[in-house]
Amino acid sequence: MNSRLALYLSVVFHPLLITTYVFGILFYQSPDLVGVSALEPATLGSILLLLFMNTFVAPSIIVFYMHRFGLISSLHIDHLPERRWPYLSTILIYAATTFFFGWYLQPIANLAPQIGLLLGSVTLSLMVVAVVSLNWKISAHATGMGGAVGILGSLFLRFQDQALLPYLLVTIILAGALVSARLKLNAHTPPQTLAGFATGLLIAMVTIYEFF
Repeated sequence: MNSRLALYLSVVFHPLLITTYVFGILFYQSPDLVGVSALEPATLGSILLLLFMNTFVAPSIIVFYMHRFGLISSLHIDHLPERRWPYLSTILIYAATTFFFGWYLQPIANLAPQIGLLLGSVTLSLMVVAVVSLNWKISAHATGMGGAVGILGSLFLRFQDQALLPYLLVTIILAGALVSARLKLNAHTPPQTLAGFATGLLIAMVTIYEFF
C-alpha cells in the first residue's frame, strides 16, 4: 500500500464518519433492527443528515477552530498531548446527540430507542479512547472500525439478518485495509491498532447483546 492510498483511506474512513456509514447501512438495509421501518425514506434521510451534522460536522468545526487558534498543531491531531481538548469536545457533542436522539427526540418523532443505544456505545468508545490517550496513543480509526464490525456482526449473528452479511464482509475487509493504512503512515504501532479495534468491537458487542 502506498502512502497516498493510506492517506485516502484514513480520510474517507475517519472515525467520526464511520458513525454515519453504520447508521446509513442500518437505516436502508435493516430498518427493523433499529426501529425505523415505519418511517418514510425522506424522513430517514433527514435523520441520517442530522446524525451526520452532529457526529461529524459539529466536531470537525470545533477541531478546525482549535487548529486555527493554535490549540492543536495539525488537523490530524497526531500529537498525544493535543488530543485532550478535541476528544473532550467531541465526547460532549456525542453525549448531547445521544441524549437528543435517545430521550428528547424519541417521544416527539416516535423513534425507537435503538438509535440512542448505538450512539451511546459510540460515545462510550470515545470516552475510553480519550482516557487511554492521556498516556498512550490508541488508534481511534481502529476503534471506529472495530465498533462498525461489532455492530454489524452482532446484529447479523443475533437476528440472522442476511441483508447485513455483504456489508459486514466489506466492513471487515475495509477494517484490515484501514489498519494497514495507519501502520503505513506510521500513525500507530500494531498494539495501538489492535487495542483500538478490540475496544470498539467489545463495546459494540456488549451493547447489542445486552440491550437489543
